[in-house]
Amino acid sequence: MKTRFLVFWMCGAALWGAEAKKILVTGLAPAEVEDLKRTAPAGVEIVAAAGPALRAQAADADAILGAMNNDLLSVAKKLAWVQSYSAGVERWLTPEFKASGVTLTNGKIIQGPNIADHAFSMLLALTRELHRIIPNRVKEEWMRGKFEPIELRGKTAVIVGVGGIGMQIAQRAKGFDMRVIGVDPKDISYTPLVDRMVTPDRLDSVLPEADVVFLSAPHTPQSEGMMGARQFELLKKGAYFVAVSRGKLYDTDALVKALDSRRVAGAGLDVTNPEPLPKGHALWKFENVIVTPHIAGQSDHVQQRRMDLLKENIRRFAAGEPLLNVVDKAKGY
Repeated sequence: MKTRFLVFWMCGAALWGAEAKKILVTGLAPAEVEDLKRTAPAGVEIVAAAGPALRAQAADADAILGAMNNDLLSVAKKLAWVQSYSAGVERWLTPEFKASGVTLTNGKIIQGPNIADHAFSMLLALTRELHRIIPNRVKEEWMRGKFEPIELRGKTAVIVGVGGIGMQIAQRAKGFDMRVIGVDPKDISYTPLVDRMVTPDRLDSVLPEADVVFLSAPHTPQSEGMMGARQFELLKKGAYFVAVSRGKLYDTDALVKALDSRRVAGAGLDVTNPEPLPKGHALWKFENVIVTPHIAGQSDHVQQRRMDLLKENIRRFAAGEPLLNVVDKAKGY
């Protein structure tokens, strides 16, 4: 009994003397903040802040969820971890933050299903010519015989960026019995979802095989402009182009030229450069271009997946375990 009491007293004393980890939360609804507080492990303090209070609260924060800039970095002397709610983190990767020892994690996996759904919805709208049929509803016109929809079975999809989003696109492509070629700098473990993998330096060699190119890679200095004039010229006549990651990965003028020459049969763009796409831009003029305002990341389930990720990473951070979705700050993803 005395031994048990001694062990209990020593453990209790250690917990009593341990300093709580302060995790600063921004950008979440009050109910979501309360959910994080309720589920946080012992020894973790969840604090919500916004506006001017954010900087003051960051001074003694061990982690920040949902925000980062050089000003916060300069005052957050204890900072060890930053969590991005989205997959893209390029706006946070300043030279100062990249040089710091702060760990960055992102939401690359949680948005995969909904962005892949969006990518395929645009492709299907184009290949089934829904972009031409749907406007007839307003005119109350029943028109047949003027459409030439195509099926996806047997077509080849080139997916540029086979990460959390690209792999979900591959899954859907296989569901339509398509052949899939992946383009990614990482070694991807064998998967029946991808028939062939190549590195980005071999992108040009597979573009002539593409019936559709999906752009789902992160924006980095290496990936910027990777779909340029030469790449669009390499596409077979009648190929489709779908971009759902970042607009700076493709040359807008080159895409316009490819659409004008009918080399590209249609484009689905959730991301553009510039963004928002300004009024009067040439891309608005094409009947066979679907433009959505960077909304592919939204869905009825994505926030629950985001909350699940936050809770698990908070638990891991408190326990000193490896975090999920750690970003290589040098590579940018």
